[in-house]
Amino acid sequence: MSLLASPLLPSLRSAAVARLRATGSVFAEDEADLLLAAAGTPAALDAMVERRAAGLPLELVLGWAEFCGLRVTVTPGVFVPRRRTEFLARQAIALATAAGTAARGAGPGAGPEAARPAVRPVVVDLCCGSGAVGAALAAAVPAPGVELYAADIDPAAVRCARRNIPGAVGEVSEGDLYEALPAAVRGRIDVLVANVPYVPTQQVGLLPPEARDHEPLVALDGGADGLDILRRVTAAAPQWLAPGGHLLVETSERQAASAAEVFRRSGLTPRVVTSEEEYATVVIGSVGSTASDGSGPRG
Repeated sequence: MSLLASPLLPSLRSAAVARLRATGSVFAEDEADLLLAAAGTPAALDAMVERRAAGLPLELVLGWAEFCGLRVTVTPGVFVPRRRTEFLARQAIALATAAGTAARGAGPGAGPEAARPAVRPVVVDLCCGSGAVGAALAAAVPAPGVELYAADIDPAAVRCARRNIPGAVGEVSEGDLYEALPAAVRGRIDVLVANVPYVPTQQVGLLPPEARDHEPLVALDGGADGLDILRRVTAAAPQWLAPGGHLLVETSERQAASAAEVFRRSGLTPRVVTSEEEYATVVIGSVGSTASDGSGPRG
């Protein structure tokens, strides 16, 4: 019997909330409800509450994170997808959808070209971690969907991503940035999403314990100024992007101007888009674009 249907539910919930609140959780009630729904027995609930109270991220206790309406599997040692990164995913979804529409020749005034065969835009989720962004793209871009590739240097991340992006959905590879991608996509990528690590090395120790103690350093540390991996991704992006293709990278508001300049020096036309509600900043670089490099739309 589920604990949610158990006559012990009120007392179990009360005890869980008290234990979580004692450790400083400001969302103790919400977290207790999620743990109750996941636990099959009182003993299992006790174990999950203790793991959470010891500082393990809630998502790792549950084994999943909510991301763009999906339940994304997360496993120990893997970066937990952040809610602010949904803003990055939505920007990528919009660009991938537009790329697919343009390739089909659809839209007002398309005439006979609207009957062209369906074309899937080529999308890459680089530094994919759990594969959350790639999975969101695969789920949200209208039929016929996307030709999806994801890659990460961390074997644990690749194993997790393959659970969220099975073979029927996309291809997940292990390797250092572009080295992990099949040569056949070089020059064909319509949308390249890279949620690179961007925390400056000296600030990693200032991160919340949930991140610095339980997530891989390779997914957090972006070098002295936080832009080391971004520079590597951006430098090679023009060789991998299709004409009119886009590179999207999440960064901090403080780093946005410097990141945009890195894009510009690599031959990409940058624009910065932000969401104040999600405290999210994304730099989008385009190949062959004449768009302004100023701040883009908010939201």
